[in-house]
This record gives sequence, structure tokens and C-alpha cells, in this order.
Amino acid sequence: MKVLELAKQLGVTAETVRFYTRIGVLRPTKDSANGYRIYSDKDLRRLRFVLNARQLGFSVDDIKEILAHADRQRSPCPTVRRLIERRLHETEQRFSETQRLRNRMQEAVTQWSRKPDKAPTGHMICHLIEEFAEGN
Repeated sequence: MKVLELAKQLGVTAETVRFYTRIGVLRPTKDSANGYRIYSDKDLRRLRFVLNARQLGFSVDDIKEILAHADRQRSPCPTVRRLIERRLHETEQRFSETQRLRNRMQEAVTQWSRKPDKAPTGHMICHLIEEFAEGN
């Protein structure tokens, strides 16, 4: 199948297929008559795997590592477990940071609702931000 056919089957763009081809995750053959890339059922399965892994938060490098194990007929499961634990830890850290930011934003909204508007001066651009930053 050609790029557009593979993309359509998986509900992605042709550029997505081309990207994973460019980085070596997909390995289509070339049609000798016209030079078009021809994707196999194996490429379809690999790209489906990649898309599923991306939805779980695995990075492209993670996926390449997992596929390298599979390509050598070695179980990628220990690597998958290790990587998902790392991605979960990173996600929990980002979530905590996002919660802290949300709390600061809520505090700003509350404080700023009681403050007047002021025009910029030579020493200040927006007193809301500047006073909030100084007070915290």
C-alpha cells in the first residue's frame, strides 16, 4: 500500500507516515517502476503499535528502543515496564507543577479582581503582574 492508503487505514496524515519512515521506524520497499514507497502489513502493524504507544505517553526514542528489542526477537516487556514507570513519574511531576501554577493563577484572579486598572508608567508595565510577583 502507498503512503495515503496506510495513513487512511490508521486515521493519520500522510506526513505522520512519512515522519516515521524518515526516522527509520517504518521500512517500506520502493516500487522499481515508479519509485513510490510501498508499505507492507508489517509496516501497518508497526505504525499501529507506535500510535498506541504514543497514546500511553512513550516518546519516539522510547518506541525506537522498544522496537529494537522486538526486531532482535527479544522481549521488549522489561524495557516497556521501566519506561512507563519513568514516564509516569515525569507526568506526576508535570501534574504537580500544573497544580501549583493553577493555584497561583487562582490567587492572582482573586487579588486582581479587587485592584484598579492603571496605565503603564516609566517604572511599571502592568502593576497587577509586578505587584503579584513582588508579593510572592
